[in-house]
Amino acid sequence: QLQVVESGGGLVQPGGSLRLSCTASGLSLNYYATAWFHQAPGKEREGVSCISAAGKATVYVDSVKGRFTISRDVANNAVYLQMDSLKPEDTGLYYCAVEEAPCAGTWPPRDLGSVRQWGQGTLVTVSS
Repeated sequence: QLQVVESGGGLVQPGGSLRLSCTASGLSLNYYATAWFHQAPGKEREGVSCISAAGKATVYVDSVKGRFTISRDVANNAVYLQMDSLKPEDTGLYYCAVEEAPCAGTWPPRDLGSVRQWGQGTLVTVSS
């Protein structure tokens, strides 16, 4: 019933760009804070960015500030992650997450159980 789907991953050279998309069926992303998480090979899943339900507030972890931009398209029930100046350490799976709680300055949470629904992930590989 509830499905969250990411797309837009691929292979890109260092310094390049990708645009990831997150769409949903069975719920409206417009009612929930929506986030992107990154999981590098062999590492834990970590928060990257979050956008509020209204799309007016955004949160970024320090490692992506100035490089990534999260945005919301209400009409198309979609959330995007524009990734610029990509680095090899950005490599890994990127997951869209529908949050139960609003985004706040304390985001990302340590407890990933707060996520209402995960997408299946899309693979980003940054390599020369």
